[in-house]
Amino acid sequence: MSMKIHSATVVVNDLDAAIDFYVNTLGWTKDIDQPMGPNERFVTVVPPGGGAELALGYPSWFGFDAARGGMTGISLTTDDIEADYDTLSQRGVRFKGPIETMPWGDRATWFYDLDGNEFYLIQNA
Repeated sequence: MSMKIHSATVVVNDLDAAIDFYVNTLGWTKDIDQPMGPNERFVTVVPPGGGAELALGYPSWFGFDAARGGMTGISLTTDDIEADYDTLSQRGVRFKGPIETMPWGDRATWFYDLDGNEFYLIQNA
């Protein structure tokens, strides 16, 4: 058997603003943008280097009225956390705090998208 994760979904309030953030601020690529009905679209974005896609979903998909934000459980890896932290900070990305050395020795931090979804950013060993 062969399986891979295609996508994980984060809830966003404004799809076009979220696309702009992920593509123009984070530097990701929009992969899928397909209509799903008169007022719905299925959109995925992919970080540089590929891997699983991130689907941007409306709150109504999950049965509530407003995006809640918070920890997503999604981790992103980088080869140069200091450079990425500096670049993203200059682009206005909000971080939970500065880069930290974790108890197990890795360097990491957390950042937020426009809707308060939290992502863990860790440097590859």
